Amino acid sequence: MLLNFTKMQGLGNDFVVVDATARPFQPDAALLQRLTDRHFGVGCDQVLVIDPPPAADVDFGYRIYNSDGSESGQCLNGSRCVARFVRERGLSQKAHVRLRTQTSVLELEQFDDGRVRVNTGVPRFEPKSVPLVGHARNKVYSIELPDGSQISCGAVSMGNPHAVILVDDVDSAPVAEIGAALQHHPAFPQRVNVGFLQIIDSAHARLRVYERGAGETLACGSGACAAMAVGRLWERLGARVEMSLRGGKLNLEWSGTESELWMTGPAETVFEGSIEWPK
Repeated sequence: MLLNFTKMQGLGNDFVVVDATARPFQPDAALLQRLTDRHFGVGCDQVLVIDPPPAADVDFGYRIYNSDGSESGQCLNGSRCVARFVRERGLSQKAHVRLRTQTSVLELEQFDDGRVRVNTGVPRFEPKSVPLVGHARNKVYSIELPDGSQISCGAVSMGNPHAVILVDDVDSAPVAEIGAALQHHPAFPQRVNVGFLQIIDSAHARLRVYERGAGETLACGSGACAAMAVGRLWERLGARVEMSLRGGKLNLEWSGTESELWMTGPAETVFEGSIEWPK
């Protein structure tokens, strides 16, 4: 049978979006590989599935599948695309929508210029929330890599686990090497998204992110929020930050402590298509 989909992107972080509000959709590993493969399939970083609301206090359910077939609890660049999708397809005409992910509820506000503002929730720094095993709460953690070298990082949950490493220059940072090394580190039992943060000043920073299940992407919304939260914890960033990623810029707002962090950025439709898949 034919599966209809929409290809979307937010700062080059690209997605295959599937509307499952009228017909259930549960992808297996083989179908996810076909959808995400950039040479033999559609090609994307993640597959996003929009479900009917699982509870009365949300508008839609929202599932995220990585290119390796694993399911993620959060994708904030993807959430902006979902908000735009449901409005463009007439599934909702609300300026504000609420999405339920595997781990949290997201509130999204759409602007006429195509940008979407997302309430990403309260950053959680407790090691058990990340999760980060074998460490007491601290601002900076020391992690030994398999080759015996040590790295220093911050750690936070934005609905998914993040490690943030401060670097002098993101262009020369060993993103692939360290990012891959931390995926199977015992300190991160659920694997981890690894951000490499270069601080320009208190209101500007640069970031590259190695995402669990996907590798390095052009942009990572939850990674940008994690970098903002850790940068504020380190007292290196202010309450409003412009975060530059390889795919573009995100605007972040966080007053700190127990307040919620907000992210604003673009979301665009690239094309629509269909692909054969077994019933």
